[in-house]
Amino acid sequence: MSYLLKSLENEYLKEDVPEISVGDIVKVHNLIVEGKNERVQVYQGTVIAIKGAGPAKAITVRKIGAHGVGVERIFRVNAPRVKKIEILRHSKVRRAKLYFLRNRVGKKARLKQLRR
Repeated sequence: MSYLLKSLENEYLKEDVPEISVGDIVKVHNLIVEGKNERVQVYQGTVIAIKGAGPAKAITVRKIGAHGVGVERIFRVNAPRVKKIEILRHSKVRRAKLYFLRNRVGKKARLKQLRR
């Protein structure tokens, strides 16, 4: 039975997904439908959490929006609406979840850049 489930899951996996880790600064190209119009919206921010695996893998991306208000969105990595994920920069982190960034503002919210 599990072999059947695995084969079904593998159909929905994307091949062009980069290896994302917590602390990366990413650009997520997301398809937005407004009435009859479709457009791709780019959402750039820091990956603060990764949850799940396989076709259910999701990343939480946090950015600082207008007026210094933090905005978080959860993206399913293998969803058909997520067109592309670009990794801009890797950061050195010592945690699996970076929820502490919610309480930090300005220079205190910066992560040290990692050279790869």
